[in-house]
Amino acid sequence: MDFTFDARTEELRAALLAFMDEHVHPAERVADEQRAALDSPWANPPVVEELKAEARRQGLWNLFLPDSAYGAGLTNLQYAPLAEIMGRSPQLAPTATNCAAPDTGNMEVLTQFGDEQQRKQWLEPLLAGEIRSAFAMTEPDVASSDATNITTRIERDGDEYVITGRKWYISGAMHPDCRIFIVMGKTDPGGADVRRQQSMVLVPRDTPGVTITRAMRVFGYEDHYHGGHAEVVFDQARVPVSHLIGEEGGGFAIAQARLGPGRIHHCMRLIGMAERAIELMCRRAVSRDAFGKSLAQQGVVQNWIADARVAVEQLRLLVLKTAWMMDTVGNRGAHTEIQAIKIATPRTVVGILDRAIQLYGAGGVSQDHPLAELYAAARTLMIADGPDEVHQRSLARREIKKYR
Repeated sequence: MDFTFDARTEELRAALLAFMDEHVHPAERVADEQRAALDSPWANPPVVEELKAEARRQGLWNLFLPDSAYGAGLTNLQYAPLAEIMGRSPQLAPTATNCAAPDTGNMEVLTQFGDEQQRKQWLEPLLAGEIRSAFAMTEPDVASSDATNITTRIERDGDEYVITGRKWYISGAMHPDCRIFIVMGKTDPGGADVRRQQSMVLVPRDTPGVTITRAMRVFGYEDHYHGGHAEVVFDQARVPVSHLIGEEGGGFAIAQARLGPGRIHHCMRLIGMAERAIELMCRRAVSRDAFGKSLAQQGVVQNWIADARVAVEQLRLLVLKTAWMMDTVGNRGAHTEIQAIKIATPRTVVGILDRAIQLYGAGGVSQDHPLAELYAAARTLMIADGPDEVHQRSLARREIKKYR
């Protein structure tokens, strides 16, 4: 295994680091101030559009997409350090570079499984950053950790599909530029193979029968940079049969293909969050005194910082190994490693952020510092893309199987 960054990665890292220092970090407070004057908390403040234009000008655009016909054509190993850098400002950097979820996963789905018309109508404007999208899978009335539980129906009626069901925490749905949903539901609920009952269809947001009933908060945050989260009702919403993605019964496989890269992207960005937390801890420690000496001289604070550095270095190596394996043996071959990073990274980063918040005291839970919002994002990722316990169960079964 060789994790050495090649020349292209180093070039992009240097450009992205400069972009973050010169444009993104200075824009964080500006974006908060501008948002207060907007009609919608989920709309992009003007400074975000400026960042997007600058990122495109510098070639820091669609870096996540490995298909060179549509994106930067980077491998997972090349993209990993770039996603980490963007994770230092998850509120702005992914959106500025068109590398923000859920659009990234939706673009990957359309690239791999969409037909020519679907790619022209929806993928191209997503790649250009002209529209946003949402992925509608999770439901409030079933345990969505088991995707075979979903109850939303996608029924064929002549040349149309009729969609009926209720979804929630649908990321991106509150953004005023959201134009399209990828909806997962059951086309064959009585089928013998529970993993062939589901399909995915494209549902324009303005389709009659599609109603956004409320916004869903995350620890009280609107999560505006993800385009918010919504509860959405599909009440006999009709779309043409041509809006089916792939084939009937292929929804579960498409979901797995979508979530694999999504999981490692989240873990890459989480490492960036942890790095920012360590930086903030160190800055706080050297700037504050307590009980006659600086916080940096307090043994407990030194332990927190040292433990955080060790943990981040361990996580980074595991994520890079996973990226390398995905590139060399494919997502299926790297299944155990993907699960391992999905288990280890969020819980470890939550712990680092928790210590950073403790070090900042009341300021740590306030809006004056990014730590509380970073904590909310990291804690959510112990649930999103499959809760930790599901990945633990699957990984353990793989381990035990070796000894049967």
